[in-house]
Amino acid sequence: MNIHKKFFSKIGFSYFILGLSALIFQIILVNIIYHANITPLYDYNIFTILTAVCNYILPLPIFLYMMKKLEREKIDRQSIGIATLIKYIAITFTLMWAGNIIGLIITSLLGGVMQGGIENPVETLINSSDIMINLLLISIIGPIFEELIFRKVLVDRTIKYGARVSIILSAIIFGFFHGNLNQFFYAFLMGGFFAYVYIKTGKIIYSIILHITVNLMGSVVSIFVAQSAETLAAGSIDPISVIIIGVYAIIFVVSMFIGLYSLANYKKSKFNGAKTKINLKHPLKTMLLNYGMILFILFCICEIIIQIMG
Repeated sequence: MNIHKKFFSKIGFSYFILGLSALIFQIILVNIIYHANITPLYDYNIFTILTAVCNYILPLPIFLYMMKKLEREKIDRQSIGIATLIKYIAITFTLMWAGNIIGLIITSLLGGVMQGGIENPVETLINSSDIMINLLLISIIGPIFEELIFRKVLVDRTIKYGARVSIILSAIIFGFFHGNLNQFFYAFLMGGFFAYVYIKTGKIIYSIILHITVNLMGSVVSIFVAQSAETLAAGSIDPISVIIIGVYAIIFVVSMFIGLYSLANYKKSKFNGAKTKINLKHPLKTMLLNYGMILFILFCICEIIIQIMG
């Protein structure tokens, strides 16, 4: 194994340990709650908070310690205007909706083959948790941690191989790390775009804003939209429901128009301060065909299979 494969193997192994340690912490937590019979912790909202702690807080020191051993590069910073930020938000929404459609089609086909529906864990989480939990954990805290873990830490260490390598790797790791088929496709698309934005600007705050915005739309706004749609479907003409559906429809149409137009007119970007220092002869082979990355992907595939079968 050459030096570059070893580098990406260490990255893959670090994310494998991140996922494995999060799973171990969750198993320990569940067993403590079960054996101690701590009744308040059976509340879904509290359990969701504890799960977030197991996913983000507890494994983080181990992960950062492992990644700290890999040299990082500094990306020059560049501010963007409000018009560009709005365009980026529209692209993010477009990628989210496109990824959702792909995910729904594939899970529906698999569900038909298996003669049973495939549960969407995200939908279950959103519908089962209090809206304030969705707002704080899914819409704010989660995006901040995920942008630091899957963009800042990762891109800073892989940008020496070029923007394309960093973007593709961030997309693959982010997509697989979600551990379920429903989220894989839009997480893959948005993960790559968030990496693009971070490399383009050198400021992680922009990808955090995009991530918060799209999660807010999916975990909070979607609840009100679904409730309004049910009210109208029941034959009740509620003005508030009409307004909510109307505003959402306008956001959808405008975002899709701007997003599709921007993507269709995409030109190869120049990334200031992020020049390729090491050119890989076979980038995909070097990135993915190594022990650490294979172990990480197999771990995530196992989680996806368990989620589908469960």
